[in-house]
Parts: sequence; structure tokens; C-alpha cells
Amino acid sequence: MIKDVEEHLQKVSTFSAESPEQLEQFRLDYLGKKGVMNQLFASFKSVPNDQKKEFGQILNQLKQSVQEKLDSSKANFEETVSSSSGTDLSKPITLDNIGSRHPLSLVRNEIADIFKRIGFNISEGPEIEDDWHNFTALNLPQEHPARDMQDTFFIQTDPDILLRTHTSSVQVRYMESNQPPIRTISPGRVYRNEAISARAHCIFHQVEGLYIDKNVSFADLKQALLYFAKEMFGEKTEIRLRPSYFPFTEPSAEVDVSCNICSGKGCNVCKYTGYLEILGCGMVDPNVLKNCGIDPQVYSGYAFGMGVERIAMLKYQVKDLRMFFENDVRFLKQFGSAI
Repeated sequence: MIKDVEEHLQKVSTFSAESPEQLEQFRLDYLGKKGVMNQLFASFKSVPNDQKKEFGQILNQLKQSVQEKLDSSKANFEETVSSSSGTDLSKPITLDNIGSRHPLSLVRNEIADIFKRIGFNISEGPEIEDDWHNFTALNLPQEHPARDMQDTFFIQTDPDILLRTHTSSVQVRYMESNQPPIRTISPGRVYRNEAISARAHCIFHQVEGLYIDKNVSFADLKQALLYFAKEMFGEKTEIRLRPSYFPFTEPSAEVDVSCNICSGKGCNVCKYTGYLEILGCGMVDPNVLKNCGIDPQVYSGYAFGMGVERIAMLKYQVKDLRMFFENDVRFLKQFGSAI
């Protein structure tokens, strides 16, 4: 028995691996489940008692020799690979091409943080919606243009299943499952069947807000939007509300902010008006509240919605909407210093 171990010691000492595969086979031959070491340890009980001490010592010596041979051979292979590739593997790494968040993600997160500071939470919903949550519950009549195939991506008809055209559908779901007071914003991706150009795209992002409680007035809406505009575009920003129409709010308005490029003096970006449109808003229509199981005689509320791309274009002075979707590294790396 001892003689067998000595023979293995001799083999191990003279072994020289020419490839990593050969070294792995050597490891399996000696340290594998059915390897030499396990067989020798299994035969230990059949060794005469007067030889067990000597056998145990030489067996441990063999195991140690095998391990040393594996470690030294592995180190030699790694050194060979390093020298042949011309790369110093011990050199500290450098983060030359570190990435950053997408500008739309930066703006969406900033919008969410601003409204979180005044008590709004975040709600999310599915991008594939049904007719009720996307249209009917929001007081959109059957003949409304948004229901037409030319404006909406329908997945199936009868029943109508579609890609949501706004995140208002999330607000409907939130009102159905929560009782007032409600104060939530719904950021997300939406889809509309539009031709892609510098000012329009078939995929874009929205952040819509909803506040439902007793005695909510238009003054509350104006104050919340003024706070948002000053936090997003600067303390000197002013807002202007113009009457408008949306099926799910009454009265409705569109909100303009003073142009941050010319400081409201007039330039070609704002078409010399001094203002730029950023969002639509209004008081929630009583029919919408009723559709969602909320008593419009007791509760009132306001809603608003803005395009993240529109805000990002104003904030970063980007003139072509398509740049947000082209994944051009030259464009995206400009935001590498942003958090």
C-alpha cells in the first residue's frame, strides 16, 4: 500500500500539464469523486495497525503534493495568458465608458420627486388596456376621434383591447380600488398611431396627476402647477392658463410656462410669444367620478397630464423628439454627469 502511494508521489512530481484541459483531467484523476485519493483513503481501514501512522502521513503528503501541483500549474497558465494578450491583469480597472440614466428617465424621476414632496404617491397600470378604462370611463363618446383605428393601436375588437393612449386609464383603476382622498401621479409609456417626426412619435411617455377630495377647487390646481413649474424650470418661471377642452375634465385648460430660453421676452423657439405649452389640466368631470364609484355631490378633484418628452425638450433644449429614441451614444453621453 505504501509502495503504491510512493509511486503516485513520483508521478505527481514529474507531471507537467501542457494545457488547461490536461490539468483538469489530472485534477479529476486524483481529487475527483472516483479519483486516486478517495480510493486510497477508502483502503486505509485494510492497512495493518502498525503501518497506519506511516500510511496516513504519506497519504497526506500525496494530497498536498497534488494540490501544490494544481496551484502552480494554474498560476503558470494565467501568467502565460496575461503575457500573450499584452494586458496587465493586475492593473486597476478604469471606468472610461460608464453609462448614465436616459434623459427621459431623469426627467420622469424629477417630476415624480417634485409631486412626492406635496403628498402625491405613484400608481402604475397595464400598457394593454380595455375600452372601459381607456375610453368609456373617461367620458369619451363613441364617435370620439381617439377611438378610430387611425389614432389608436388596437390589438383586437369586440371586445376592444388596445395599447393605452394615455395614463388616465391608470387613474380610473386607482379610483375604482381606492376611496378619496386620492392624491396620485401615474407615469408611464403610451402609444398613439402617429407619423414619426421631430415633434411627434408613436411611442412617448406621460405623467398624469389626480387629486380627489372634498372642496377641491381650480385654485388648488393652479397652485400645484405653479409650484411644479418653479421647481422644474426655476424660481422665476411664470405660468399661463388658457381655456381648452378635454372630455374627462370640465372646465379644462392648457398650461404654458414662460420660455426659459428667452426668459419670456420672445424668441423663435416660443414663436415670440414668451410662453411654451407644457401640459393640459382641468377639474375632473362629475361623470368620470360617477363611473369610478365616487359620489360627485360629495367629492371634487383636479387632473393634469404632461408629456415627459415635451418637458425634457424644454429642460435640455432638444429640438428633435426622435433623438430620445435613436440610442445615439453621442447624444446620450451628454447626460453622463446627471444623477
